Amino acid sequence: MSVNTADVAKIASLARIKVSEAQLEAMVPELNGILAWVEQLGEVDVTGVTPMTAVIPNTLRLRDDVVNADPLTGGDIRDAVLANAPVAEHGFFGVPKVIE
Repeated sequence: MSVNTADVAKIASLARIKVSEAQLEAMVPELNGILAWVEQLGEVDVTGVTPMTAVIPNTLRLRDDVVNADPLTGGDIRDAVLANAPVAEHGFFGVPKVIE
């Protein structure tokens, strides 16, 4: 795949980038080089290679899902929170209807 000046101008227009004619001409071989490199990547044999999300092994630090883990910010204080609400309905904040 290769691009020409019209393609680069269209890309610049879609990206809302103002590019002069001289810059358009200079970008054509640069973008063609990038596209050629991407095509080379497509030729690499990756059978048997497992996909990965990072180059180093990552593990998420998980904690137990405890409702009252922190007495100040933990759960099970719904009634105290709803006491500050202008309108409480069925254990939830009541909000005005936006859509008819």
